[in-house]
Amino acid sequence: MTPRPPRPHRDDVLLAVVSVFAGLLLWALGVHSNATRHLLPAWAALVPLVSLGAMELLRRSAPRAALAVGTAGIVADQFTVGNLATVLIFTDLMYAAVVYGKPAMARRLPVTTGLITVAATITAVAWLRTPQALLIGALTGLVCFAPALTGATLRNHREAAVAARLRAEQTALLAEMDRSQAVTAERARMARELHDMVANHLSAIAIHSTAALSIDSPATSREALGVIRENSVQGLAEMRRLIGLLRDAGAGTEAAATPSLDGLTALVEQAGVTGSATGLEFVLLDGRAPGDAGGPLPAPVELAAYRIVQESLTNAVKHASAGTVTVRVERSGPLLVVGVDSPYGPGRPGAGPRAPGSGAGLVGMRERTELLGGAFTAGARDTVWRVRAELPAEEKAAER
Repeated sequence: MTPRPPRPHRDDVLLAVVSVFAGLLLWALGVHSNATRHLLPAWAALVPLVSLGAMELLRRSAPRAALAVGTAGIVADQFTVGNLATVLIFTDLMYAAVVYGKPAMARRLPVTTGLITVAATITAVAWLRTPQALLIGALTGLVCFAPALTGATLRNHREAAVAARLRAEQTALLAEMDRSQAVTAERARMARELHDMVANHLSAIAIHSTAALSIDSPATSREALGVIRENSVQGLAEMRRLIGLLRDAGAGTEAAATPSLDGLTALVEQAGVTGSATGLEFVLLDGRAPGDAGGPLPAPVELAAYRIVQESLTNAVKHASAGTVTVRVERSGPLLVVGVDSPYGPGRPGAGPRAPGSGAGLVGMRERTELLGGAFTAGARDTVWRVRAELPAEEKAAER
């Protein structure tokens, strides 16, 4: 089944009707563009007029065919008394061919009509050898080259506007993607920070509350309640600090002090109190020399190292067998090496963890390390569960 041709645009129909009507009016009034030519009857000028007027209906849908018929019509019009409306219709068909035609035709027509204008000017001057011969070239340029150049200019502006709009849309899309990624990254950072701050205290509360409930001894219960209260107060303080940071973000206030490696001693001592009831001992081996030649560590590195040790100690309290948990911190060239070794094996009575967990601890430690460009490993080796993080100790590397 042959597809039906597209319906002419409403403006094209109006343009065709007005053009043909204006041409008929000029012909009826005896206004001709070639009044001295009587090779054909006067009515013959109406044939190119009507033919080109009909092509106005195809100026958008079939500009190439409309221009071909229009070119034949304007040539035929030169052998009649002529009609100014026919010439004007041809200029519009040339303009439409550049604006609505294929890109290749739109590129060729200005060049082709420009060459035709130059050739017509040179031929007229060489043949007539009068200054008035230049008018032939000027008229040729006005009829074919000027409309083509105007159409090309308009088309270039339209294409530039479309390209600018596409670039603006792509920029907006990229900005939205960046915003979404920033929101996701911030949520992940908040989740890691909240987990690392609260999990340690809640695990201690859960373990000591279990001990207080299972052992019928006032002294043990009082000791457990003391540990529970201490961890509750510290957990609340950590929560308030985080909430304060979130609430004051962007308000121009100074951020609250963040944990650093100077607090490792207190952290290990607190873990010792929490894990004493489970047969665990904690040892800190700090290999960093005072006044290290490498200079102070970047704040993000100190925070990440502190949180890694904190989460490792929490996991040890929940999962490790009775024995000694060793925390090592040392600076090795451009790296800060943090390691936590805890007993692992069948020595621990019971099957499950001493306190419930979400399984996000190792994921958070790995994310903290990788965000700084470091390396993280964790796993069992013989009877030891070993956590090791290598963090960049230089400012530029840590800020990547």
